Amino acid sequence: MTRASAPKSRQPNGASSIFQGKDGRWHGYVTVGTKDNGKPDRRHVSRRTRPEVTKLVRELERQRNKGTVPKAGQSWTLGSWLTHWVEDIAAAHVSENTIDGYRVAVNHHLIPGLGAHRLEKLEPDHLERFYKKMQDSGSAAGTAHQVHRTVRTALNEAVRRAHLSANPAAIAKAPRLEGEEVEPYTVEEVQRLLAEAGKHRNTARWVIALALGLRQGEVLGMQWDDADFELGVIRVRRGRLRPRYKHGCGDRCGRKPGSCPQKINTRRETKNAKSRAGQRPIGAPDELLQLLRQHKEEQARERARARDLWTEKGYVFTSPTGEPLNPNTDYHKWKELLRAAGARDARLHDARHTAATVLLILGVPDAVVDAIMGWEPGKSARMRRRYQHLTSRVLKDTAAKVGGLLWGTDQTPKSAASEAGQSPVPAELVVHVARLGERRVPFLHREHADEFVARWSEDWPDHTAEVEEWDRWRWEQQDPDGASAIRDRVPERAVVFHARALFLPGGDRAATGLPEQWSVPAWDFETDRYTDRASAWRTARRPGSGQEVEAQVRGTDKAAVEAAFAEACAQAVDRARHPGKYGDTDEW
Repeated sequence: MTRASAPKSRQPNGASSIFQGKDGRWHGYVTVGTKDNGKPDRRHVSRRTRPEVTKLVRELERQRNKGTVPKAGQSWTLGSWLTHWVEDIAAAHVSENTIDGYRVAVNHHLIPGLGAHRLEKLEPDHLERFYKKMQDSGSAAGTAHQVHRTVRTALNEAVRRAHLSANPAAIAKAPRLEGEEVEPYTVEEVQRLLAEAGKHRNTARWVIALALGLRQGEVLGMQWDDADFELGVIRVRRGRLRPRYKHGCGDRCGRKPGSCPQKINTRRETKNAKSRAGQRPIGAPDELLQLLRQHKEEQARERARARDLWTEKGYVFTSPTGEPLNPNTDYHKWKELLRAAGARDARLHDARHTAATVLLILGVPDAVVDAIMGWEPGKSARMRRRYQHLTSRVLKDTAAKVGGLLWGTDQTPKSAASEAGQSPVPAELVVHVARLGERRVPFLHREHADEFVARWSEDWPDHTAEVEEWDRWRWEQQDPDGASAIRDRVPERAVVFHARALFLPGGDRAATGLPEQWSVPAWDFETDRYTDRASAWRTARRPGSGQEVEAQVRGTDKAAVEAAFAEACAQAVDRARHPGKYGDTDEW
């Protein structure tokens, strides 16, 4: 009597399987996730031998565990993905000017040069050779660099949506940009340009550019409501957008849309400044305000001459029929002005460099420069280095100050100055540094530094706090905290509320030594550690912690933080239970 064979044990749902089919080939199936319709995403591989199939199955399992399995569905080429990204994804989330730059990079460079590559087959070497080919064909390094930034952004989105496991553009070396030093106009050249501008239409437009350094879009987007003649202030609120046209003739004229006699502008005329730094008031010199008054009178005369052809939109600088100026027309008028004044050729944007350098010559404090130029606090030091140029006049003025300090005849001996309680460094060069442990915050005025140290000591009595005196050159060169801007007021202080919870694999709450909720005082220079939002939350898997998931919430509104904490904890529980869903991995 033969012994009955034991029944085969059934594989659990979702387990990988390998078997030989009736066709004689070996087949493997691996469940890598869930499809959009909710059904298991089970991938199939087939080879002639079992070892070949086993190798492919193990590779699919490894990619599944790391969360790098390519998404099922359309097999993308670089060209089809770039078209989908620029038209269906980026166009809805970036400004009109940005999407124009993306479209040029995609349609005129990337798709003709690399579009046929399969997305997952694209390599860094392909991109680097393409950048070199662009430059060999006459494209500027800046154009190649813009193309690199565009493809890197597009492929980052492909990685985020699981169409790629890694971004080759993040590995490829970007084209090298040679920093071209801008030579701003001298004061004498500016005066000659202003004299010539008085002979042209829209004189005040060029005075604003050279004296205040407004961007082209900011000047062309100005409306009369933005000019306060009583206070002597111009308020920057919006920027002019480049028009984008379509045919109004049904494409019968045979011209480009912009040259069509019946062209229709499909883009809004202006957009609001995108940051609080960009929306700013600027003090205008009396001479400029007088020019604006004269310009307003001249515009009234043009309105009367145009009669029913005039379109009233409230813009300061317009065409002879009241329409806002086209940026391209404005650029050509700038070139005409340079030729008429006999000035050397320069970009229109170089007028902004000139205005920034004039502020440097005048010794305007950095905080005021940032406000006039519209630079955000976190970027202001870098922008000043880029726009304020050490002209010969600046260097001579600096040399004169050094000579007056070291060899001047009217000097107080150092010992006598110290005994009198005076700083040995001239007052205009002193920076009062509040030293808070290892952190340093610079102030223009001693009383502000003292007040800040006193408040800090109340918040953190166990931390040392004192005021030191540095010279301005030492502070801006050493820049110990990565912020060379010198404050002319006491920083604002706010209370930031925190909430935190830790969850074990499986979703159980872990006990920790830290309180679940707490609050701390925060200052406006601590933006790298805190937030000025009502609430912001995140979940994260802690490296080396046995797959623990942490939920963190912070914000300035206690009620909003408490509400967000429940949402963060719910995601943390789900993440602890389903790590593969969030792309978590054991490899740290």
